[in-house]
Amino acid sequence: MDAGPNPLADSVREANARFSDVAVAISEGYAPIPCVSGTDGGAMGIHYVNAKLIEDEVIDIAHPEAVMYEPGPDGQRTLIAVEYITTKGPAELDGHLFSFTNAPNRYGLPAFYELHVWAWRANPTGAFADMNPNASCDAVAATAN
Repeated sequence: MDAGPNPLADSVREANARFSDVAVAISEGYAPIPCVSGTDGGAMGIHYVNAKLIEDEVIDIAHPEAVMYEPGPDGQRTLIAVEYITTKGPAELDGHLFSFTNAPNRYGLPAFYELHVWAWRANPTGAFADMNPNASCDAVAATAN
């Protein structure tokens, strides 16, 4: 699904199209953490996180610190977004300021700055919002029952 005209989202899609295959993310050192749902609905999906990229403090559009997938009922993963993360800030990418998350946090990280880019899934709350009402972790819950 095209997230619509947005220069940064367009650049992210182009630079990270290889992640449409989750096996590529795994081969590049990304590992999954559980699906993240919002308390008011929506989700971020399953984050495949590359700890080495978080530690290096470099923000590179082609090497996001996390790649986000929506789980499907058949176990398939659909690429929906990426997340850029750094502990140095304030941070920005192409003029878009990162959000600050203080410590302690549910991720067990020190205080950090992050920017979600919903490059493959339209987000009515904004291309850089944390949660997306058009994303879901329901398939994970269904397979657990």
